Parts: sequence; C-alpha cells; structure tokens
Amino acid sequence: MKIEKLAAKALERLDYNRYLLAAAVGKRAEEIAAGATPMVNMDPKVEKFTDIALVEIAEGKIIITDEG
Repeated sequence: MKIEKLAAKALERLDYNRYLLAAAVGKRAEEIAAGATPMVNMDPKVEKFTDIALVEIAEGKIIITDEG
C-alpha cells in the first residue's frame, strides 16, 4: 500500500489529528530503533522505522490515545 494511503488510514484512526499521528509515529519508530519487535510483518533491517510504525497504526495494531 502506498504511504499516502497508509497515512490517510492512520489519520482516520486518530480522528484526523496530524499532530497526534506524528508524535505516535515518532515514539513508536524510536521503540523499534531501540530493538522492539514490529507488530507487522516488516523487517526493520530493510524498512524505515517510521514506515513500520505508520503501518502498525494504520492496521490498528497500536492503539493511540490523546491523554497528555
């Protein structure tokens, strides 16, 4: 799936809150970079950490809440 479609799907899951999506992708990408196992079938040695995080959010593998 193209990155634009993934971003749109992830945004829909977060009530179109771009700032929340950016923060969530950044935080999850850091976790993957630090060695966390991706929740989707993507290889962190090949794929970008941010792309993996975006797919996880778009597919609903990670639930993001706006508590802060």
